[in-house]
Amino acid sequence: MTAPEATRTYDAVIVGGGHNGLVAAAYLARAGRSVLVLERLDHTGGAAVSTRPFTGVDARLSRYSYLVSLLPRKIVRDLGLDFRPITRTISSYTPVERDGRPTGLLVGGGEQRTREAFARLTGSESEYRAWRRFYDMTGRVARAVFPTLTEPLPTRDELRRAVDDEEAWRTLFEEPLGVAVEECFADDLVRGVVLTDALIGTFADAHDPSLKQNRCFLYHVIGGGTGAWDVPVGGMGALTDALADAARAAGAVIATGHEAVRVDTDGRTAEVTHRTADGEGVAAARHVLVNASPQELARLTGDTPPPRAEGAQLKVNMLLERLPRLRDTSVDPREAFAGTFHIAEGYGQLAAAHAQATAGELPAAPPSEIYCHSLTDPTILGPDLATRGYQTLTLFGLHTPARLFERDNDAVREELLKSTLAQLDAHLAEPLVDCLATDADGRPCLEARSPLDLERDLGLPGGNIFHRDLSWPHAQEGTGRWGVETRHAGVLLCGAGAVRGGGVSGVPGHNAAMAVLEAGEGGCADGRLRA
Repeated sequence: MTAPEATRTYDAVIVGGGHNGLVAAAYLARAGRSVLVLERLDHTGGAAVSTRPFTGVDARLSRYSYLVSLLPRKIVRDLGLDFRPITRTISSYTPVERDGRPTGLLVGGGEQRTREAFARLTGSESEYRAWRRFYDMTGRVARAVFPTLTEPLPTRDELRRAVDDEEAWRTLFEEPLGVAVEECFADDLVRGVVLTDALIGTFADAHDPSLKQNRCFLYHVIGGGTGAWDVPVGGMGALTDALADAARAAGAVIATGHEAVRVDTDGRTAEVTHRTADGEGVAAARHVLVNASPQELARLTGDTPPPRAEGAQLKVNMLLERLPRLRDTSVDPREAFAGTFHIAEGYGQLAAAHAQATAGELPAAPPSEIYCHSLTDPTILGPDLATRGYQTLTLFGLHTPARLFERDNDAVREELLKSTLAQLDAHLAEPLVDCLATDADGRPCLEARSPLDLERDLGLPGGNIFHRDLSWPHAQEGTGRWGVETRHAGVLLCGAGAVRGGGVSGVPGHNAAMAVLEAGEGGCADGRLRA
């Protein structure tokens, strides 16, 4: 922990040391601005951290956020980050039982293998051709939209012209995604695999008129201009560690164990009151960047808070002595778990789970997806574990809104975990519990987190991983030039709740830094990066 100077005025005070706050700090410090980062916890990183969650076990897991897609290479290059993501060779595997036999759909490993997998599952090549047409379309949209994320917000018309495809615009921006899914695909399992990208951390039906499922889907298919979701080498903490190093090297002061409790501003300057174990202090600033939720921003500034956000996921981390065998013996578990392993995510199953959760019940067949980080990046395991064949599993459950846990968080979490693993076990040739490693105290290496747990541990409002419903990546009334502005001059929102926020992207942090540099006070007058 570095203590801030008690009486110093900074060009920028950043509230929150998550990855977006660190991106902003690094950009501003490299441009010659004086920067103070205040972080409530005893470490930086927020939800993008690597930890050893199991006692006495040398496995460093991405405990919360776990894959990278939306981080622009521009940010990595600009900040000189020592960070490398690896593209997975397998996109997904989805097991299913048909005609009394276990089978499934493996996507990846080359075009021919994928084509053959579709034919085996569906009996023809029509679904594969539809798949190619659909994702060729999303690829064109990705190449048009992704580069705009680190530019001033385009208007809706400007973005539409950039997409330059009226069918794609209607499919993704105007009609509920379920319309296109049902028009393009006939197979229930294929429809479900497509829809899942619209439901990550988003509680919605395929035909939700709000189109929040469309917005979630859009952010899941535009990353890097390709939609690929990559594995961060060294775990997610490798990114935030590199960002913190870059910020400090450029001169930013990072003070952990410092909780911001109030922001006072007169429109020209601001004061941030912060609390430590030893008492309160005040830091003055020309600009305050809040790397926290819109609810937290309102609390700090005394504004009326927005409607309460709600998360809808179960997050489970596991360490296994070995990967489980599959009932579908045509697929190697090392391939099935290397990509996204879909569980109970057929189209009809997703609709049923949403309906049950809407009615206040836990889904009878909870949908979820799993992947194995260590298959792609074994560096997160200690040498002994890697030699012995241990593997990690990360599970992300859908359609479990925070409201379901409010009656008894611990009991509901355990009930949901049991039924979620039962859905997985239905496709395994051996129970998952038989493969779990144990920690130094003899306990299974498994931890589960509900939305309420994430709210308590990380300050995510209602456990919502995006801080609120994702926004369209274009200007709307009141969004400002960069999508980070607030009604308080000099106070910016650089967390996931900013326009074009959500995911591990650094985009809100970059855009908030650009807004400060455009304002032009102090530092390098032209805003160039300083080496």
